[in-house]
Amino acid sequence: MIVFVPAGLCFLALVVSMLRDRRRLRNGVFLVLALFFTVLGLLVTAARLTATANQTGRTLVGGLAVAVFVAAALAPFTLAFFLIRNGLQMVRKEGRSPANLLSLLAGLGIIGLAVMVATTLQTGSRALGTVTVVAVLLVGYVSFLFTCFLLYAALYGRFRPRGGLDFVVVLGAGLIRNKVPPLLAGRLHKGRELYEAQIAAGGKPMIVTSGGQGPDEDRPEAVAMAEYLIDTGVPADRILTENASRTTEENLTFSGALMSERVPGYRCAIVTNNYHAFRAALMARKTGVNGQVIGSPTARYFWPSAVIREFAAIFMEHKAVNFSVCALLVLLGSLSGLA
Repeated sequence: MIVFVPAGLCFLALVVSMLRDRRRLRNGVFLVLALFFTVLGLLVTAARLTATANQTGRTLVGGLAVAVFVAAALAPFTLAFFLIRNGLQMVRKEGRSPANLLSLLAGLGIIGLAVMVATTLQTGSRALGTVTVVAVLLVGYVSFLFTCFLLYAALYGRFRPRGGLDFVVVLGAGLIRNKVPPLLAGRLHKGRELYEAQIAAGGKPMIVTSGGQGPDEDRPEAVAMAEYLIDTGVPADRILTENASRTTEENLTFSGALMSERVPGYRCAIVTNNYHAFRAALMARKTGVNGQVIGSPTARYFWPSAVIREFAAIFMEHKAVNFSVCALLVLLGSLSGLA
């Protein structure tokens, strides 16, 4: 059982960290490390059982090991196919903006790295080998961080706010032709659901619509969002508008000030789209907003590129650490070519 001690320690660290604050990036690192050490412990246990098993047992374990190896080898290519297919769908439905090309570029990048590794093994080129080692190290680091982000974001999205909310904050997402588009409407419907659930439980929350006026809009988002909620049955006197913000950070900062002014020590829930929920939670913690984030559904084809974009934004928010690690990996990879 000692092989599972590292997994147990990582799970304990995850639980303690989440009890302190669910809105932390390090929670994702603890989660992935706990899963990794659990799998490693299972493999070690299986190897020990194989050594003492009869022929039938060895055959079964060996077959399972081969299946796991094949699945692991095919996983990158399956992922690449999915990303390329999704990227082409994004281009058809949403246009060729850089953000819409992210999943396509990620898929092509996986294929490109596989080709680079295969070419290096075939040619034996020292120079190409050095470049390949550096590329693998960098991709490995970014992939580890992305896995931490993705898995913990999925776990974070499973939590729901407890009762006793004072406010439900709905973050803006831009108007289209000065009207609430489907993406923003989804957030508003989720916000209204939370509001109505709190009312049914005996609470008296207010909804805060948050969003300023863009250069191509004739009114602030917050005003259009409030009108949309009123049309769906939410009383006008239960809605507050925050109409000065231009970014998510400003959404949260200005909404937090508005809520603190009305209810010192308030509790709130923040509504955005599911792909944006964890990053918004990190920003809520940064800006001191006392609330957890709830995600509203997003079209499936839109989700992969949106998640990659969210991860890229978080990566850049910690660029000092991440670029330092990347520089160290480049140095280590380059030294391996001189060995």
